[in-house]
Amino acid sequence: MGKFVVKTGKDNQFRFNLKAGNGQTILTSEGYTTKAACHNGIESVKTNAQDDSRYERKTSTNGKPFFNLRAGNSQVIGTSELYETTAAMENGIESVKKNAPDAEVTVE
Repeated sequence: MGKFVVKTGKDNQFRFNLKAGNGQTILTSEGYTTKAACHNGIESVKTNAQDDSRYERKTSTNGKPFFNLRAGNSQVIGTSELYETTAAMENGIESVKKNAPDAEVTVE
């Protein structure tokens, strides 16, 4: 089962990672100035994760595929790691769809 892990960075910004059941990070947020805003971001991921049209499939400058998950207002709410193949990226999207809706939230 997946989980969201909330952390505070050295810049005092709150970020979350969505981790799959195996502990691998499958989605990372931008920085939020408050914990409440970070938790709103998590709720937005849970809401939007099932909608395939919210996934923006991209290619990095070094040619590796990755994706952004966007909210209804088009704001990026999470970014994936860089993948070696497009197929691996698509598996990452499926993992977010599977893990996000019921993931518990922990704070570290």
